[in-house]
Amino acid sequence: MSGRVTAVSSNGEYSFTKPNRDSIRLLAGLGVEGDVHAGVTVKHRSRVAQDPTQPNLRQVHLIHEELFAEVGEEGFKVAPGELGENITTRGIDLLGLPVGTLLRIGDSAVLEVTGLRNPCLQIDNFRSGLLKQVAGRDEAGNIVRKAGIMSIVREGGVVRPGDTIETALPSGPHRPLDRV
Repeated sequence: MSGRVTAVSSNGEYSFTKPNRDSIRLLAGLGVEGDVHAGVTVKHRSRVAQDPTQPNLRQVHLIHEELFAEVGEEGFKVAPGELGENITTRGIDLLGLPVGTLLRIGDSAVLEVTGLRNPCLQIDNFRSGLLKQVAGRDEAGNIVRKAGIMSIVREGGVVRPGDTIETALPSGPHRPLDRV
């Protein structure tokens, strides 16, 4: 499975949205250079409050651009970076990837998928009612999270819009994504 990067975003300050950039640099074991969420240990405020020594499994946030079209059909206009993602993709079923999938992006960057983003109330602060579009329940009552995936940086490199993304599934039994 392969796809493309359609936008890259980062922000050095805590803010729900992240401005688009011409490129971002991924740093192995840390995340996006200059981004407030980069680091070995957790940087998301709610997780820091719980235990600041937890490993940062949320170094890089990816969202599939197809989600923007889906919520657009319900009247919500959302553009790349506005939901706080670092990398916006097209052509890859991010939500269907198993834990441990490697994403090779551009010339040298490699991300390892760690889990699903757990959408929070900040999404409704951004656009009232949007949270119900990106988190809900299926017919069986199971929670469905659609606000992208989280990853860690295995190999650093520069990522730009237009870069290709190649997936490498982990060996052995696949574990479905869960929130991280």
